Amino acid sequence: MDYQYIVVEREDPIAVITLNRPQQLNALNWQLVGELADACEALDRDEACRCMVLTGAGDKAFAAGADIKEMAGQTPVTMLTGEFNAWDRIRRVHKPMIAAVGGYALGGGLELAMHCDLIIASENAKFGQPEINLGIIPGAGGTQRLARTLGKFVTMEMVLTGRTYTAQELFQLGLINQVVPQGQHLERAKEIARTIAEKAPIAVRLGKEAVLAAFETPLEQGLATEKRLFAMLFSTEDQKEGMAAFVEKRKGEFKGK
Repeated sequence: MDYQYIVVEREDPIAVITLNRPQQLNALNWQLVGELADACEALDRDEACRCMVLTGAGDKAFAAGADIKEMAGQTPVTMLTGEFNAWDRIRRVHKPMIAAVGGYALGGGLELAMHCDLIIASENAKFGQPEINLGIIPGAGGTQRLARTLGKFVTMEMVLTGRTYTAQELFQLGLINQVVPQGQHLERAKEIARTIAEKAPIAVRLGKEAVLAAFETPLEQGLATEKRLFAMLFSTEDQKEGMAAFVEKRKGEFKGK
């Protein structure tokens, strides 16, 4: 598909999606988020793609937030029913997604990174939820995902003060997987994506589902979900191949079956 605000590059078995509004610091207008949802869903259906990497064009920002000029004139109805709901489509992607963050990831930019399953950040990356400075609060999952990862008190500080955090600070708090030298975030994210892509695709998908269940369900229900998904994998050819390869001391060749 042809996109105006994103670029999709295939490096099978991974794909790189680049937010491509560098002059606007990759600000997230509704068309961009809609295009991103379209691309993620298409790659989610494509068996040749096993992992996605999401990054921003230029060296100044992953995404510096929502497009405030576009958002300023919205109403409660348009925010509840309009294109803003493309965020929910991104949240429902089954395949793993890795955010490769350089520069600013603020507001919706940080929320988009948290829609991913891993976050790799350049040492110059800056993060925050500055919506409070505009008279609003995070609206694409920021309050909930931050609280589940960082706890009440750090999240309150982020949301109520709007201050900016360094990559190293959030790494120490557990929100970021790795901090790498400036400019190396994309290559490192692609390395991890290729590692994930070598694993059994169905197991990867169900592993993601099981981990997410820990954030969305009570413990008893989460344990039941894990047990069910674990048992289901014993019906796959990849399970047979993986265990045979282990016994035979060779590398498994997984086909997603």
